[in-house]
Amino acid sequence: MGMGTQPNAPPVIIKRKKIIAGGGHHGGAWKVAYADFVTAMMAFFMLMWLLNATTEKQRKGLADYFSPTIATNRISGGGDAMLQGETLLSADTQLRMGSGSDGTRKLASPASRPSQDRAAEDENLARVEMALEGLGGESMVRENALRHVVTRRTDAGLVIELFDLPGAVLFEPEIDAPTPLLEELAQMLARVMALVENRVALVGHVRAVPVVRMDYPGWGLSFARADALRRLMERHGLDPRRAERLTGGAAARPAVSDPMSPRNNRLELILLREKGV
Repeated sequence: MGMGTQPNAPPVIIKRKKIIAGGGHHGGAWKVAYADFVTAMMAFFMLMWLLNATTEKQRKGLADYFSPTIATNRISGGGDAMLQGETLLSADTQLRMGSGSDGTRKLASPASRPSQDRAAEDENLARVEMALEGLGGESMVRENALRHVVTRRTDAGLVIELFDLPGAVLFEPEIDAPTPLLEELAQMLARVMALVENRVALVGHVRAVPVVRMDYPGWGLSFARADALRRLMERHGLDPRRAERLTGGAAARPAVSDPMSPRNNRLELILLREKGV
């Protein structure tokens, strides 16, 4: 034992701390990157959901909300907040808020009224279509009767077409005497016509005959059948003042390529749009 050694001195332990740059194998940077990825994916899926769950007007409102130039836009983006989606520079908003108006913008411009009226009429015509379809669920008889009905919307209005099927016709052959099938259809039509106030036009059509006849009854017969439907509907409650015109089309406008097909024996009831729309 050396001279400078103390027998009871505690041993000296030296700890060397191993420093690993980056906090382990990869460090913590991957967590930040993963969080950014998850956030981006969440934003992406939210965007996709919004595109599918919103209307064009709502999307325009969202775009204007995040636009830095919204305060200078003269066209509102829509909304239901305090200003109803309009900016303070809107003429209507100025008028309501007491700051005056430049007089260049009206509450409803003449150009916008026809489109608004058209949309309202389309909604009413759609109600008639839905009500007519709903009648089929009331009984098997009505369900079978509705197999003879198709509807379509045109510029003139809602066209409700009634037509013959093999073994089930609307009129007795070659005359204007209605069958019980047409009686049932007329009652159904009068019922749904009460949902709206549109005026009505009736057009009759018949199929072509195989040979040219001097006494061809098509024109008179098609008109008489249209008039027969009018009388049936009035008997079931249709206001006579709503009938605007009756027309017989004979076989001039066949519904199918074969002019002699029974499918061309048909009636068209048209719920007319308001004039000027």
